[in-house]
Amino acid sequence: MVTGSQPSACRNPIGDHLLLRFFKNKVDYCRIHEHEIFYNNALLHPRMGRYWAKLPVIRAAMVAHPEAEWIWWVDSDALFTDMEFKLPLDRYKNHNFVVHGWTHLVMETHSWTGLNAGVFLIRNSQWAMDFLEVWASMGPQTPDYEKWGETLRSTFKDKAFPESDDQTGLAYLIYKEKDKWADKIYLESEYYFEGYWAEIVGTLDKIEARYAEIERGEEDSAVRLRRRHAEKVSEQYGAFREEYLREAGYGKGSWRRPFVTHFTGCQPCSGAHNEMYSGESCWDGMRKALNFADNQVLRKYGYVHPSTGDSAATPLPFDYPAEF
Repeated sequence: MVTGSQPSACRNPIGDHLLLRFFKNKVDYCRIHEHEIFYNNALLHPRMGRYWAKLPVIRAAMVAHPEAEWIWWVDSDALFTDMEFKLPLDRYKNHNFVVHGWTHLVMETHSWTGLNAGVFLIRNSQWAMDFLEVWASMGPQTPDYEKWGETLRSTFKDKAFPESDDQTGLAYLIYKEKDKWADKIYLESEYYFEGYWAEIVGTLDKIEARYAEIERGEEDSAVRLRRRHAEKVSEQYGAFREEYLREAGYGKGSWRRPFVTHFTGCQPCSGAHNEMYSGESCWDGMRKALNFADNQVLRKYGYVHPSTGDSAATPLPFDYPAEF
């Protein structure tokens, strides 16, 4: 897993604290599932800043880790809200790039939000090296940067700003150069490979209550779920729980824990945010999602946040949640 943030201190007074918690969340997930993680806060190309900064970092990680089959980029403002869920890598065995998106929105509607480039998998391969080079050629390192901005905006009419960006550039390569790249790119829409926080945060309390209800059952399978075992066997709990989640579905409208919640439009470090919502809704939503995820980790240590809005930790009775 590869992630990172800017090299300077955050302007938002709580930005550095939020980024630390987002990073801890990723470390927790990687520890549970035995993934390596690389956090970068150095600008590896002097002209490739903001959203373009990730591409040199990903390339560097590929070079440094030839033993890794996949490089998994996760934005600093995205977090894991299902600590048990594992990537279905067999599903992507014939692909080299996986990103959350919808084929019809990219190929037919031509929407720049038809995918989200904040979380993606890229196979460590020559294909990936070639693809990253072409993708990066749309960025500010190239003398054609302004021209690319014009091209992307004329192709994707709903693009919100004039300069070339990584997300619209990716959509362009899928749409305009589909014969070269698209057959190796998987647009994942069946589960929250990354999910929009504004449609997720309000559901978290009900989801937590539903999971607790399952574990209060008297059948052996429910008792097995509420026993506290070592953190190293956390993956087993995900497998045990599946018999209860078969009818839950995935994505919007599901009561299954969302895999990744992405605070796109909120910028925890700068403090800027989309005008569609207030800064407080961003920061409160982040705390809620972080506590929701943290409960899944703390529980193994005998503690839990009493609610997703409470950062305090409370010790648990042995038979939690049956005795809580």
